This record gives sequence, structure tokens and C-alpha cells, in this order.
Amino acid sequence: MPVKIISPITRINGFWRLDAKIENHRIVDAFSGGIFFRGLEKILLGRDPRDAVYLTERICGICSTAHALASSHAMEDALRIMPPRNGIIIRNLIFGADLLQNHIRHFYFLTVPDYVKGPDRPPFTPGYNVDFRLSKDTSSQIYENYMESIHISRAAHDMVTIFGAKIPHNHGILPGGASVPPDGDNVRMFLSIIKRVKDFINSKMIRDAELIAEAYSDYFEIGAGHRNLMSFGMFSHPDKSGEFYFRPGVMIGGRPEELDRKAISEHVKYSWYDDAPPLAPEEGLTEPDAKKPGAYSWVKAPRYKGLPMEMGPLARLVIRGDYPEAYGTMHRILARVYEAKKVAELMEEWVMELEIGKPVFAPYEMPSDFEGAGMVEAMRGCLGHWFRANGRRISHYQIITPSAWACSPRDNNGIRGPIEEALVGTPVEDFDQPVEVGRVARSFDPCLACAVHAIDARGMQKDIYIGT
Repeated sequence: MPVKIISPITRINGFWRLDAKIENHRIVDAFSGGIFFRGLEKILLGRDPRDAVYLTERICGICSTAHALASSHAMEDALRIMPPRNGIIIRNLIFGADLLQNHIRHFYFLTVPDYVKGPDRPPFTPGYNVDFRLSKDTSSQIYENYMESIHISRAAHDMVTIFGAKIPHNHGILPGGASVPPDGDNVRMFLSIIKRVKDFINSKMIRDAELIAEAYSDYFEIGAGHRNLMSFGMFSHPDKSGEFYFRPGVMIGGRPEELDRKAISEHVKYSWYDDAPPLAPEEGLTEPDAKKPGAYSWVKAPRYKGLPMEMGPLARLVIRGDYPEAYGTMHRILARVYEAKKVAELMEEWVMELEIGKPVFAPYEMPSDFEGAGMVEAMRGCLGHWFRANGRRISHYQIITPSAWACSPRDNNGIRGPIEEALVGTPVEDFDQPVEVGRVARSFDPCLACAVHAIDARGMQKDIYIGT
């Protein structure tokens, strides 16, 4: 049976590959392989727990604020720290700005080239040249917006730096709250930029997404997958402890459930780690075995009640009640764009709620032994940090990222991961130009590592890796 191997899938690095078995122009099986071991969980052992917020940000340059949040929540859970109202709002603003740059970049850089024929020049060439359905004029307009989106996503990153000092790997989010207090200047600057970003989303990005959705309506059904949704909850409410603007929840087989935070485990039968039964992250192990027979990924297989779960903007909007229950490639794309609109609107409200002169950080004392968990929503979905400290040093740290859920291999029961399952049944018109594989896979917004690709003066490509 013919097998098509595609790597890189994310267009930014080669640390993830998909093997698709294709028969009679249709995918009949798929294997998702993470091919790079990073070992952040090993690096953290023996460190001061207060360092984790900065070290775990290095997991990813595009979503470092989410790791700062998860690590901060874990410390706050362990030490019963309650950040002040200003601190919660500022953290929402920092993460919200980072979410907006991610959603804008994902739509224009990773989604648009799969559906819209670009200019006949690099970086749009070479590329696949099949199944482009939009007119030349419409395509040209979308690519004008593509070029503008570069500046808009940069503006969203500028918002991160107003309260976070730098990006990636900001210094504004930490256990206890935030590090930069609001004043008249940073509030006015933030308001000015968020208005510009929101206007672009409302007037151009949504229109472009809906034009693509109309032309490729068959992709509302293609790539449905397991049909299980999950959210940990996104954007803490500053006045209602434990509540979120995007609430946590689970939907399994169309049935909504309350999230059970103890129902998560990781499987490693097909991952390059020492064999172990499914373990809760509080007890999880990270012992690599690169020669393990039958394994095909450095990614573990997280499961909720033994089930693979889909997460991200579609799951969040469905659970929140802002999008009808739906599954499929185009639903994921539209949900991401609609979520960007909603978050931008909320951010305009939040920045006006900041109280100049009020505290942003709650001091705390660190005991010798403690443990906690930080479960938050990252751009791509559910992110969890679980840790334990003994003698004021980290003795256990486990991280489950959204892309580990989405890009997981089969679990101990042989059940495919979410992207593997979503690919099965996908039609492929041209074996040598399998654009359909990328459309389905990239709709999950996968990200397994961060890299910048550069060309030196002699024309040689180089990979410059961000983080550890």
C-alpha cells in the first residue's frame, strides 16, 4: 500500500512527520510522529521552583505566555496564592495578545496557502498546485491581507511587551500575579494597538476565512476525527475565584460533562520511552528509550478517561455555547478566527478595568515541600503543568501540551491520536501533491517545536532554534 511521508507539516520546522497510507485516492491509515526529544521535564529537576515559570517558557516561542501561565498557576495552586485583581487582568491581557498573534499567523501563514493560490514567487513557491477554487481577484485580495497580517501580528506581539517586557519568553507573568503595574501611558498604548488589531480581524480576517469556507464547504465534513472535545478553561475572572471567561468542560459523543481533572493519563506503548502502564501526570515518567521496538514518536499519548480528545478554539467555543456542536477541518478554521474576534473584544474591556495605583503582585513564602498543578488553555488547547518540590527543589515535573494531545500516536489500546483519526477517510486527489493532508492536520494548529528558517549570503538554509 502506498505511503506518503510528509515533513515538516507545520511549515516552520521538521520535528513532526505524518505517514499517510493511501488507497484508491483515500487515506486509510495514518501515523503521527514527533521526531525530536527536548527533555524540558528532565532539565527542570533539581531547580528552584520559582525558575520553572521562565524555563518552561522555552518550550515554545510562539506560545511561551501559556507556559508562564500554567507554571504560575501550578505554584499558586501549591501555595494557595491569590493574585490581586490587577495582576489577573494584566495576565489575561498578555496572554490574550499572544493568542491573537498566534491566531492571525496561523490563519494567514499556515491555512491560506493550502486553499488560495499565492504569488508566483518565494516563499509561495515551490508548492502544491492542485485544487485552488477561488478566483484570481479574490486570491489577490486575500494575499494583500496576508501581507498586512504580518504587521498586525507584530502589533499583537507589541501588546505583549507593554506588560511583559519582551517576547518571546516574557517577564510579565509570574507566580503571584504580574510584574508591570498599569499607568496612563501603557493603558493608552495598549488601547490604541488593540483597536487596530480588532479592526483588522473584523474587517478582513473574518471575511477571508468565510470566503475560503464557502469555496471549500466539503471540508466542514472532512477531518471530523473522534468527536470528543475538552477545555481546561481560559482567562481567569478577576472578580470570581475559580471561574473563567471561557469555561472548562468536556463533550464526549455529543454529551456535555464537567471536567474531571483527575481523569488524565499518558500512554507510552508507541512512544520512545520506557514501557509503563498509563500514568497520571502527577506520577508520570520521562525516561527515553530511542531504540524501543514498535515506537514511532517522541510524543506520548495523553488520554481523558482513556479517550483521545480534541481541543483548541473549536472545543472552547462549542463548550462556551458560542458555536454549534461541530467537527471537521473548516469548523476548526472558522472557530479560530471567530475566537480571535471575541478575545479582542474582551481585551478592550479588560484594559479599561485596570486600576492605576493598585497592586499587581501578591508576595508569598515558599515552604520546603509542596506540590501543585496548573491547568490552563493555551492557543491550541489544554496545557497542564504538574510538579512536586522537596527541599525547595523540583523533584518531579510533567507537562502535557495541546500538541501532545492532538499529535499523539496510538495509545496502549491501539486507538489512534486525534490527528491520525481525523486523516482517515480524507480524499487525496494527487498522491504526489497531497494538499489535503496538510489541510486537515494544520487545522489543529499543531506546534511541536520552535525554529526560524534563515538564508545566509551564500544561499544556504539554516535552522536557528529558539529555546532549549
